Amino acid sequence: MGGVNPYIRKVALNRPDKPFKVTFVDEETGSSKTYVMDPAAFPYGHIGLDGSLLAIAEEAGVEINHSCGGVCACSTCHVYVRDGAKACSPASEDEEDELDQAPAVTPESRLSCQCVPDGSADVVVVVPKWNRNLVKEGH
Repeated sequence: MGGVNPYIRKVALNRPDKPFKVTFVDEETGSSKTYVMDPAAFPYGHIGLDGSLLAIAEEAGVEINHSCGGVCACSTCHVYVRDGAKACSPASEDEEDELDQAPAVTPESRLSCQCVPDGSADVVVVVPKWNRNLVKEGH
């Protein structure tokens, strides 16, 4: 579970007011999973910014590495927003600073913990093949 990074500025976000789809595409396998994000039923406040792509991925059962717990203190949750980027919150200066540390940055690059769709369009997110935490801890 994530927390709050006290060293970054809080950004104003537009919350969605109607359901929309987020499709996660695994770059390595090409497989995809679509999740309908219903803002009325979504469990806000678990990880990343409320309603972030990382939070949506967690709810959808899609694994995205996030070493810092979704508080914009690393770049491990780096993804590509292939479609629907205009429906997403703009990248903050803090997010852009962290993206400077990420591998294979493109104009579509976002930190999934900071990218929050407003519901005005469906979103397609590519999870890079190198974004996997292959270490699994036992119980």
